[in-house]
Amino acid sequence: MAILNELLEGLSYECVSGTTDKAITDVIYDSRKVTAGCLFICIPGAKADGHQYAADAVRAGAAALLTEHDVELPAGADVTVIRVENTRYAMAFVSAAWFGHPAGQMKIIGITGTKGKTTTAYLVKAILEQTGRKVGLIGTVEIIAGDTHIPAENTTPESYLVQKYFRMMADAGCDTVVMEVSSQGLMLHRTQGFVFDFGIFTNLEPDHIGENEHKDFDDYLHCKSLLFRQCRVGIVNADDAHRKEVTKDCTCQLETYGIDQEADLRAEDITFLNEGGSLGMAFTTKGLIELSVKTASPGKFSVYNTLTAIAICRHFGVDEKGIQKALAAAKVKGRTEMVRVSDDFTLMIDYAHNAMALKSLLETLRAYHPHRLVCLFGCGGNRAKSRRYEMGEVSGKMADLTIITSDNPRTEEPQAIINDIKIGIAKTDGKYVEICDRKEAIAYAIDHGEPGDIIVLAGKGHEDYQEINGVKYPMDERVLIQEILEERV
Repeated sequence: MAILNELLEGLSYECVSGTTDKAITDVIYDSRKVTAGCLFICIPGAKADGHQYAADAVRAGAAALLTEHDVELPAGADVTVIRVENTRYAMAFVSAAWFGHPAGQMKIIGITGTKGKTTTAYLVKAILEQTGRKVGLIGTVEIIAGDTHIPAENTTPESYLVQKYFRMMADAGCDTVVMEVSSQGLMLHRTQGFVFDFGIFTNLEPDHIGENEHKDFDDYLHCKSLLFRQCRVGIVNADDAHRKEVTKDCTCQLETYGIDQEADLRAEDITFLNEGGSLGMAFTTKGLIELSVKTASPGKFSVYNTLTAIAICRHFGVDEKGIQKALAAAKVKGRTEMVRVSDDFTLMIDYAHNAMALKSLLETLRAYHPHRLVCLFGCGGNRAKSRRYEMGEVSGKMADLTIITSDNPRTEEPQAIINDIKIGIAKTDGKYVEICDRKEAIAYAIDHGEPGDIIVLAGKGHEDYQEINGVKYPMDERVLIQEILEERV
């Protein structure tokens, strides 16, 4: 229960009708969930506009409406109507007030960038927990609030849910939150209503451009830059070509990290590690903090992720041993996640599900000079065919053997998707086999593994399901691998 005018504090608004001195029993932005006495927020969406349901919301008992423009109301309706310039922006502030401004009770870390958000978030969580901090997480894979784990639907949830999760975390005793901040989340004002203590920029590459996302790369870059007007301290990758554009209008204190350019925190003496089929990296840091680091994740991008985490955690007074211990043990589900099946070859699971990510991954693994680089992947149904052609071409060029299989076919025929992937592979001289059933394909990869091979299962990553004709069936690659090994005994 709250008074409407308290929920509207800090916002510029017009009271079109009724009074703001009114008790509100709930805050709702989905017309199907309206309850008596609630404030219903009319959100314009890609598929539907909440303003169209204003009259229905009033009939269902809404006490107040938050709108951007005039709405039709039932005759004689006793309802308060508040008009603002942007209801999504306003919802963020209303939600923060509704949940008692929980962000003010914790340190909030926001990570944005095309790649590296998820891995860096988990690394930060692991390091800070070594120091005894209690860390909540909001990200692509899940939301973690104390002992509660909630599967994620969006990288950055709606502002109401962000505030709800913050409240859960504060109530669970969390003193810190690390969250992935997507360009969509920034564009749709999901991270308004509070100030990040730390905002982090990892990198920027063309992605998420198209219908219902960003109209062009400039829009994508602009949305990423918004984080640095919403944080107190900005920590940015000095090596990224877009770093200056992303931070040019920032309002925060800035510091940098990097490898190739001058930076406040640098990684030097970088070494590739291959120890008994487990791949990793070693390096030393110079500048703001100096220490020797080993991480159980391969490639130069792993150095960047680790360096980013160190740059953040040094602000929390983490000692050298705490950082080293956490990094040696940290694993991120579905991000270059190694699953030990043999001493002779390396098997890993990774979320790479587009051509850019797959190319980056295979380039990274090539640096370890494998006997063969084997890439198993499929493509999702009801998505652009161009992604299939591109991924097929990348794997055909860069892998010694491609195993084409099924991913999430959704409402398409799996074989039709495989045929599209083969069009891309046909542009190369790459060898391939096609095995539609994913478990059979993984079994083939394991059974035919040769000493020195690196085998990567790409595309599913952290996902533990396969979507077929609108139904999500349980399918976790870790479970499939275990079943395959047990069947071979």
